Amino acid sequence: MKLCIVGGAGYIGSRLIPSLLEHKYDITVIDLFWFGDYLPDEIEKVNKDVFEIKESDLTGFDQIIFLAGLSNDPMAEFSPKDNFISNASAPSYLAYIAKRAGVKKYIFADSCSVYGYTQNELFDESSSVTCQYPYGVSKLQGEKGVLQFVDENFSVICLRQGTVSGYSPRMRFDLIINTMFMAAMTKNKITVNNPTIWRPLLAIEDAITCYLRSIQADLSINGIFNVASGNYTVGAVADQIFDYFSGKLGKKVDIDIQNISDFRNYKVSAEKSKTILGINYKGNVETILE
Repeated sequence: MKLCIVGGAGYIGSRLIPSLLEHKYDITVIDLFWFGDYLPDEIEKVNKDVFEIKESDLTGFDQIIFLAGLSNDPMAEFSPKDNFISNASAPSYLAYIAKRAGVKKYIFADSCSVYGYTQNELFDESSSVTCQYPYGVSKLQGEKGVLQFVDENFSVICLRQGTVSGYSPRMRFDLIINTMFMAAMTKNKITVNNPTIWRPLLAIEDAITCYLRSIQADLSINGIFNVASGNYTVGAVADQIFDYFSGKLGKKVDIDIQNISDFRNYKVSAEKSKTILGINYKGNVETILE
């Protein structure tokens, strides 16, 4: 099977692609490689912007995975214009030309950020979304755009990811566990802005499984899927990282509680992805740290 992974040189792609090669998929990555290239040499790599991709570039591919776009709230707040272009327009444009090129399936790296700020509710895919900030709104627009192209010849799966955490060759340190781990290692201190805020977390090993199961899913399966290893308060995550450093590593670490307000607070149910995509989540804070 031939797969085209757009934005595949990033944090997730740099872990996902070696796994897909082990499953004997034929991989092409289209990326601007802004943050370097940590990908295996044996795959085909194309340096190209999403909006420069033409139908002819996608002819012959069985599936497209969209991992591109701006990846967090601070980047979206810094440049809302670029955020909406990259996270809403780009995936919709790519789905449009992919379908015209005869591609059969499109997998979109979506986000649980669409849920915004909630109070003591467990959200599933049928729940209303409340986000009013650029990043979450743009991901919601992106999913609505790509799902518009679904028909009997074009399958679309949107993976609403929890905050992905864990090691990747193209590392990110703006993600909750990764950020706390780095701070503990370099500053001997974990800063917690608000310990009561809830987040769904997705271990990067589970993220790889999510994409693999989406690729393998029958073409009749479409729609939105929450994907998360579990729900945690930020304070609980900090406590587990503290225990890891003080216990397993024997390193003294302080926790600094700031009690700063946050506009993101949500818990999600991943039962649909377990039932329909067959995902068996194995990750948690401990496995991510190890």
